[in-house]
Amino acid sequence: MTGPFVAPDLDAPRLSHIVSSPIGRLLLIGDGHALTGLWMVDADRHSARVEAGLTPSPAAFTEVAAQLEEYFGGDRKEFTVPLAPSGTPFQLSVWTELTKIPYGSTISYGDIARALGKRLVASRAVGLANGANPISVIVPCHRVIGSDGSLTGYGGGLDRKERLLRLEGAGPVTLW
Repeated sequence: MTGPFVAPDLDAPRLSHIVSSPIGRLLLIGDGHALTGLWMVDADRHSARVEAGLTPSPAAFTEVAAQLEEYFGGDRKEFTVPLAPSGTPFQLSVWTELTKIPYGSTISYGDIARALGKRLVASRAVGLANGANPISVIVPCHRVIGSDGSLTGYGGGLDRKERLLRLEGAGPVTLW
């Protein structure tokens, strides 16, 4: 797999750990080598997906937890943990574009569509892929806003999206 992601190890055990953060508890899922999911516990739409077959393993997520703590403390602008999201080729291309959005910046769905060489009408498909992002915060789907500068839907809830953007010092955005 090219880009910022590694291939998920489908034969590895599915490990999990829950950490606290300023935006609530976060469920981390991984294979022991890479993070495959970061879900907000008790979020609006994309709440934590606690599934059968997850083995609690705090030790497997020591580095992820440390980097998240640094990020929420304002001391980390980029994450370096290996990421292995599963998705369609189009979703993976959108999520790759998300990783290119600099800390403290925002772009629109249309900007991502154009970056992928698509017409503006593809911004709706970009929005759907953005909403399916399995690794929130680290793959920064919260940095995508409407073309008019408004805060559009966010699986974790618009209040969390706004908090993340304020943490990063992103420019003014409009909350509908």
